[in-house]
Amino acid sequence: QVQLVESGGGLVQAGGSLRLSCAASGRTFSNYHMGWFRQAPGKEREFVAAISWIGGSTYYANSVKGRFTISRDNAKKTLYLQMNSLKSEDTAVYYCAADPSIVVIADHREYDYWGQGTQVTVSS
Repeated sequence: QVQLVESGGGLVQAGGSLRLSCAASGRTFSNYHMGWFRQAPGKEREFVAAISWIGGSTYYANSVKGRFTISRDNAKKTLYLQMNSLKSEDTAVYYCAADPSIVVIADHREYDYWGQGTQVTVSS
């Protein structure tokens, strides 16, 4: 089992950058596939990015490809999301998620473990 805590959200102007972190507790962080999802008010939770348990494969939503970078440090048990060239449409609560076994990596229903979320607000 793993517990997740996100940090790094905040208010930023359009075009700016933020780096989100997700600290995990538990001994088997390296065994989990990890993902970032976001949810804006009145909208469904949507996939942002994901990374395989060993970090060799990364996946991105088309809307963030080329602007966001997901990475992980298994020794520090931490997941990151570097967000550059932020747009107002990136405004949402961002959640990290984990699961040891994923079939469809962009499907939030595949993930059993979730953080509490961190708010990202991009002003235009």
